[in-house]
Amino acid sequence: MDELITPGPAAALAGLLGVPAPAAELPPLWHWVYLLDRPPQADLGPDGHPVRGVTLVPPGPGRRRMWAGGRVRVLGSVHFGQEARRNSAVTSTVDKEGTSGPLTFVTVTHEIRQGGRAVIVEEQDVVYRAPGPELPGVQDDPVPAGPREWEIETSPTLLFRFSALTYNGHRIHYDRDYARDVEGYPGLLTHGPLQALAMAWSLRAGPRGTFSYRLLAPLFDFQGMRVSAAPDGTAAVRDRGGRQTAAGRWEPA
Repeated sequence: MDELITPGPAAALAGLLGVPAPAAELPPLWHWVYLLDRPPQADLGPDGHPVRGVTLVPPGPGRRRMWAGGRVRVLGSVHFGQEARRNSAVTSTVDKEGTSGPLTFVTVTHEIRQGGRAVIVEEQDVVYRAPGPELPGVQDDPVPAGPREWEIETSPTLLFRFSALTYNGHRIHYDRDYARDVEGYPGLLTHGPLQALAMAWSLRAGPRGTFSYRLLAPLFDFQGMRVSAAPDGTAAVRDRGGRQTAAGRWEPA
């Protein structure tokens, strides 16, 4: 897959996050709004994810997909005004039995090249689970934001716009009736990639190194999102009640 890297998608992401738009190159993880799969509508399943025609497809009918974490190795900058190419492949598939039924853990490796060399090598970890009810999130008494925490209001509008920006059709992020009545969630799910992007930005990650992240618990729209970063290169996302939902680490090259 090839694409000319233009400033438009990055400017749109900056506007969504309320941060300055990059002038010449992409901050770490901002490649997620470029080189996107855009499958035909006819190739989407009932949950909004593609079921054929892309690198990552469900291992069986009815399996539900969740982003679990990943590792992004930044070898160089992705510059505006130049073509970039993404090559992707499934590099690991492991089946396990969980308390709610069968689980399939899939790792997809992406390589992004620009100017004749690899600038990003990324591994994304995705889990497919059998249909079943989800435990609802508990809204504890609010824990006041710390002086260095970044609060992002996870409104339905913001989640919808992030889905549109990343061409993510998964209905759990914007269709409240589907999320509640079909998948058993108490609200809309806040995207894992949105949490990872916020952590990387808070760490001021770059220009070379590896960002690793894990998604620890579901984060729903009504729970808010607070992002923190520490001098040791670690970052976290929590909800208003203090429950941590994601963890990240930046290791400079």
